[in-house]
Amino acid sequence: MRFVWAVVAFVLATVLIGAGIAQRTVFMGPTEQRMELSVGEPEPYVLVDAEVLRAHPGLQTLLVRGEGEIFVAYGRTSDMTAWLSDTAYNSITLNGEGSPKAEHVDAALSPADGAESPGRDPRGSDLWLDSFSEEDSLVAPLQLTEGNSVLISRDGVEPAPADVLVSWRLDTRTPLAGPLITAGAVMLAAGLVLYVLAIRYQRRGRGPRRKGPGPLPPTEPIGVTAAPERQAIDAGADAGDGPDEPPRTEDNKAAEGSHAGRADRRALTRRVGLAVPALAVTAILATGCTAESWPQLGAESPTPTPTPSVVAPENQKPPAIGEKQADRVIADIVATIEKADAERDIELAETRVTGPALEARRTDYALRGKLADREPQVTAPRDEVSILLPEATDSWPRTVLVLTVAEGDETVPPVMLSMTQADPWSNYRVSDIAEMPASGQFPDVAPAWLGTTRVPAESPFLSLAPEALADAFSDFVDAGDKSEFAGSFDEVAQKLAADVRASRETVVKGLADKNASKTSKASFDMKPASGEPMSMATLDSGAIVSVSVVDTETVTPTTKDAVIRFGDNAEAKALTGATEAAKGVVTTYGMQLYFSVPAQGSNEQIRLLAYKQNLLSVKVIK
Repeated sequence: MRFVWAVVAFVLATVLIGAGIAQRTVFMGPTEQRMELSVGEPEPYVLVDAEVLRAHPGLQTLLVRGEGEIFVAYGRTSDMTAWLSDTAYNSITLNGEGSPKAEHVDAALSPADGAESPGRDPRGSDLWLDSFSEEDSLVAPLQLTEGNSVLISRDGVEPAPADVLVSWRLDTRTPLAGPLITAGAVMLAAGLVLYVLAIRYQRRGRGPRRKGPGPLPPTEPIGVTAAPERQAIDAGADAGDGPDEPPRTEDNKAAEGSHAGRADRRALTRRVGLAVPALAVTAILATGCTAESWPQLGAESPTPTPTPSVVAPENQKPPAIGEKQADRVIADIVATIEKADAERDIELAETRVTGPALEARRTDYALRGKLADREPQVTAPRDEVSILLPEATDSWPRTVLVLTVAEGDETVPPVMLSMTQADPWSNYRVSDIAEMPASGQFPDVAPAWLGTTRVPAESPFLSLAPEALADAFSDFVDAGDKSEFAGSFDEVAQKLAADVRASRETVVKGLADKNASKTSKASFDMKPASGEPMSMATLDSGAIVSVSVVDTETVTPTTKDAVIRFGDNAEAKALTGATEAAKGVVTTYGMQLYFSVPAQGSNEQIRLLAYKQNLLSVKVIK
């Protein structure tokens, strides 16, 4: 019966293991679904809409092949069509049957001079959410959502690659394969155990068995000749089993028993030796199954994402830049500015800096070129984005406010900057940049995925309109406690204003110490710089406002015979190329300021968030 059960176990093991392997082989089916994309008339750009890549569920894989460098980028469809608005391109969408169709799109805008639009290299643009570049063949894993598209190109001049394939990975999980193979292995092991036990039981049944006595012979008279016969029997009791066999001693019997035991053990060892490889092969089959071959009974249920406390208003525009996109843009800005500052390359700096921040660098580079021991006085962005506040808009120009910090070094002050993208074909450039003091506290702002709105310069909904903020702070610096805005600013702004006044008093005292107070005089004036303030709304109905002011220091002689000598003022000598000025000298400082302005009716003061002062120019009065 043990053999029967062993055979049943072997049959079940074969069926279970075969069914498990079949699920991972012949019954599994294809692993992906493919769609080829083609265009008619070749153009330097091919725009693939997200609906094409979302034609089937699952992650998308884009395969582009062609000789030479291949460039693929993805971003918002509206951004890409704006970038392509002045050139012809091929657009691939889906038709009513769900098949891809290609359409040639002509340029919507014409070049200003009427000439043919030259090719524009898409590589390095800040507009893309992400991009890829490879030689001859490019594989891009994507997960595009509605409203996004993919741009395929080379350098903007050569035709885009025509061999494009989109594939979707199909669900090939076989959760029963693993359990079936494992159950088969268990049945195989059980069958082997039953088989070994049956063999052992059969072998034990082959030994001598004691039989019952047969029928008694008929009784006969006992003759006198019985004694010799008995002697013969007694004499042969110790004889061998056969006429030619030696007598069986106790040692011989022990040897025969030992030999039989070894034979049994060798037979059992052979069977175990056959069973172990079989079990090993089954174990390998079971352990070779991936997680797709097992039911995910212990998998944790998805944790629901907390609902954000900030709700997007109806018809809210998308943020000007995404977080991953901002990290890439800031990294490029940091690398460019660091290189420009180290090499004093103002043309390189101009590719990423503009406005007051560029003017400060222009002067700093000039001074460091003439004064060998002068250290850089300009501020550069830090290498990590701490807070990102993009403008929610789908038009241009676009403004983004960023707070950057030094990664792993809390002793370095954070740097706040404003960067603007003028049009779809331009990269972001930093216009204002300032350091945040240790006592500074950033206001509550909308998350980066939502963005915020620009506050108009004349907005009446703030305690002070952005366009009046620079005038108010300048008046507070010049007039001090006599200013009507003396109580409007917080302690950080008051300290900065006091430091500016103290520096002015130092200049006046310097003239007196040189006995020049009667032959010369110094005057000071702070006023707003040219340019509109940048204002971004906060969650408390206030705004972060960035302004720039110009602080002018003028020293003139009071008599005809007096001249203004620069003395040990190396900066004035380097910038003017002179050692004295007969009619006087004008020194200009630029100051970039970030304020947190509360809403109208609030009792809070205007808080100074960050500031930076730089020398802009020294000019001799003609």
